[in-house]
Amino acid sequence: MTSLTASLARGALTSPFKRAGRPDATLPPDRLTRPAAPVAPGPLAAYGRICGFTESGPLPLTYPHVLAFPLTMRLMTGPAFPLPVLGLIHTWIEITPHRAVTSAERLELTVYAETLTPHRRGTEVTMATEARVGGELVWGSRSGYLSRHRQATPDGPAPDEKTPDRATPDRATPERATAARGAGPATAVPPAAGGLPARAEWRLPGDLGRRYGAVSGDRNPIHLHPLTARLFGFPRAIAHGMWTVARCVAEAGDPSSIRSVRAGFRAPVLLPATVTYTADATGNAFELRGAKGRVHLVGTVTRQAGVSGPG
Repeated sequence: MTSLTASLARGALTSPFKRAGRPDATLPPDRLTRPAAPVAPGPLAAYGRICGFTESGPLPLTYPHVLAFPLTMRLMTGPAFPLPVLGLIHTWIEITPHRAVTSAERLELTVYAETLTPHRRGTEVTMATEARVGGELVWGSRSGYLSRHRQATPDGPAPDEKTPDRATPDRATPERATAARGAGPATAVPPAAGGLPARAEWRLPGDLGRRYGAVSGDRNPIHLHPLTARLFGFPRAIAHGMWTVARCVAEAGDPSSIRSVRAGFRAPVLLPATVTYTADATGNAFELRGAKGRVHLVGTVTRQAGVSGPG
């Protein structure tokens, strides 16, 4: 995706001139919109294969986020956005499908910055994405991205709203984040459930970041190769945070019954790796764990009344 690559380059150039934590910082009022367009079948099929979604059925719940990511990057690397995009940490995401969407429908996508709030480790911005079909809101998401810096006040989220470790799944890219307009984020990162039974084990190859990057357009160097990842403090390339979310959501059962998905990023997945997907009997609480039980991702699913997950 040429526009996404251009935004990454623009972010690298503009980040040194932006200072996070300014008390007078405000968010741009812009709402960037991509006009209604069909979903390209080839990229969708490739995305489904790498993330484990079935070939038939509704659009994967995480796919509109991928389609709208170039818009998100364009907004976050623009001159009016107050935070440097390099070093942003994707801390959480909430996805709300209002109805099932088919691949034959033409999606109009809109992205805007919702809130800018103090965090105990810096400043967090909440980015919102909406998908419409013929004017009807069919899908929405909110994501938190953290810019780490010294915080002058003790304000911040509650202790259970964990911030990922220093090395995070989407560090240095806004697939990772009022002094502006409104209150703080309403979505708390789900706490680690602990003791969830193992449901599947996945062996992730060293080139997973390159393969997912080719499908999603997110070719951030931390995901591509050990040499480029080391430039940002990682010993090896790391998996995309949104791949870990998508892979877990693919295990959650019938997407038409899901009313929301919430996920919090806890620690990066260094590639290659073997990870374990754990979930309760309903599939409504899940985690992705690595070696020695390290938690990489925690999440929850809510469903329509009377419907349970695959367990």
